[in-house]
Amino acid sequence: MGTYVSVRGWLECDELQLAAARQIISSRQDDRYSDGWGTPRRHVNWTHYLFYGADIRESAVDWLVDQIGEMARIPASDADGDRVRGLFLATHETGGTVEWQVREGGLFISQAGSGHRYLDE
Repeated sequence: MGTYVSVRGWLECDELQLAAARQIISSRQDDRYSDGWGTPRRHVNWTHYLFYGADIRESAVDWLVDQIGEMARIPASDADGDRVRGLFLATHETGGTVEWQVREGGLFISQAGSGHRYLDE
């Protein structure tokens, strides 16, 4: 059966950055886990959101981390200088929960705080 990791989280970006993120997703399509990506049915106000939620095999974690890391490097698209940012929680069946923080043009991975322990149950 394999070991699974539950991944859920989001990215915040502008319209041009969302288009770039969608290109990254399209370029890495698979027959299973790419379907975890989604957006709201209709855009509301100024921030665009891109969500991910799926239970993926441990062997696919690097595939997803690489995608998110590439999205983190999408440059600012206007004078505001806002980069893509977001937060994902990845709960390993046996290893607990880690945070994947998207900020400052990078992906930073660390143990999740104790406030997220309820997600391990």
